[in-house]
Amino acid sequence: MIITASEIFMQTTPTVFASTTPLPRVPLVPEDVARRNNVFFEIDTRFRRAARLLQCLWLKDRGIPTGHHVRGDGEDAITMELHSYLSRDAARAGRNFLSPEIHALVRRELLMREEGAAIDEDRLFGNALSSMPLTFNLFGPMALDLNLATAALRQLLPGFVHQVTGFVFEHSPGRRQERFLNDGTAFDLAIRIVTPEGEDGTIFVEVKYSEDMSGPAARLRDRYDEASRSVGLFVDPDSPMLRSLALEQLWREHMLAQLTVDQGLTPRAMFITIGPRLNRRVMAAFRVYENELIDADDQHANRVAFQAFTLENFIDALAEVGADGLAHDLWGRYVDFERVYHLALGEYLEKPSSHAIAAPLAPPSSKDAEASLQKAVTSTTAKRATNSKTQKASGAPQ
Repeated sequence: MIITASEIFMQTTPTVFASTTPLPRVPLVPEDVARRNNVFFEIDTRFRRAARLLQCLWLKDRGIPTGHHVRGDGEDAITMELHSYLSRDAARAGRNFLSPEIHALVRRELLMREEGAAIDEDRLFGNALSSMPLTFNLFGPMALDLNLATAALRQLLPGFVHQVTGFVFEHSPGRRQERFLNDGTAFDLAIRIVTPEGEDGTIFVEVKYSEDMSGPAARLRDRYDEASRSVGLFVDPDSPMLRSLALEQLWREHMLAQLTVDQGLTPRAMFITIGPRLNRRVMAAFRVYENELIDADDQHANRVAFQAFTLENFIDALAEVGADGLAHDLWGRYVDFERVYHLALGEYLEKPSSHAIAAPLAPPSSKDAEASLQKAVTSTTAKRATNSKTQKASGAPQ
């Protein structure tokens, strides 16, 4: 069977869950590959372009109709086809979620959302790249099965979690209240737990996916400065770095978590962040923020600890506690960048043309990438040599 390079492009399939040799960085998707898949967006970072392509592939795998993105307002609005967006009907049907059960949970959460909760329903239902549906796809199954949640979070936070008792999505202890930050700062979710010591506690969570940590930022307020100096978390409460575009949301949320403890709403708390391992801007922001914090050994009692996790950490934990199907689905949708690498590599080796090769490349890992490349080149060279011999035998011009 002869398969053209363009067919290779279309037939690239998800790689096996939990590759043994992780990619060192996200693949650089060529512009023509992005355009051919209708995912080119000129302001995308390297990570976001690869992630947008991965979402496009996920939607195509499931036959989910894609939609359009509108830039601007009124007469200046521009509508562009963008295949990381779902069609209106697919979005309304809940196809942005991994299961009908998660979709039903989302609907219930929207109906019972907190007063003032800022939930962009267009992004939640229609944008596959958004971290909002990721939050529900990752934590929704745990919210529906507290035994699963307990097992997974014990794996990740054994010193803090004994039992999970509940989830609250898009949560704030007090929006626009002076005793907190007097603004709309909120967490993606709060997880209610019981600690190994038997105390009630809360894990406050911020989830990132394709963000580049460049804003938009909240307007700086005097209340932020006051809270920064009072919560006892920062080496330099007046540090400009804490107020930078990359860190200011983490700064606000960590302060809010500490104020929740100080105001007696929860006896114990942690603030955790989650992002893909290969989103270097997100991972760098987490590391820089951690460097702004007073060392745990030097903090006052009952300060809210901070811990950054990769999205892969959570997926691995779910697999380790027996939720293999969920882990596989999450990995394939959100972090299978070897699939993107394989697709782009196939495009590089054999641009769509009249040339044909015998079979698509096997999905390479970084361990055997060189071998895959050599095999493909050898295969193509041999085929061209065969064609040349056939042309000579038939008297065809060279």
